[in-house]
Amino acid sequence: MSAAPRTIRFTLNGSAVEATFPPHLSLIELLREQFDLFGARESCGQGLCGCCTVLVDGNAVSSCLYLAAFADGAEILTVEHLARDGRLDPVQQAFIEAGAFQCGFCTPGFVLMTKQLLDDHPDPTDDQIGHYLSGNLCRCGTYPEIIAAVLDASHCLTVSL
Repeated sequence: MSAAPRTIRFTLNGSAVEATFPPHLSLIELLREQFDLFGARESCGQGLCGCCTVLVDGNAVSSCLYLAAFADGAEILTVEHLARDGRLDPVQQAFIEAGAFQCGFCTPGFVLMTKQLLDDHPDPTDDQIGHYLSGNLCRCGTYPEIIAAVLDASHCLTVSL
């Protein structure tokens, strides 16, 4: 006998939403299947690579391991919500200007992790950057460009403060 579907309400990219799903569904599956949000990508399925990163109440989580039921009442932010009024978020713009991607598969996770880093530490140290990004893997090896993008974004944010 299978468990009854679960219904939750939460804020997704600034809008109140409701979803009904089987209780075993992960957050990444919910975002992709019911909301057509494909920025977060499942790669390792074990929470080790960072490709599936989304922000839940301002904290980065591996959405491949995070049960969708835990999102009840939460505020979820995906990479799709960062651009506003036709303008990229400063973090997204910095990644483009620094060439901090090759295939782009890991980029949404790095962008959201960088957003959390800069929300927590607008002028991060090298150690803070290393700590925050340590859970994200880039198989193309663009780490120097990613670090440059983080620093560029932090400079943009501290200038605008």
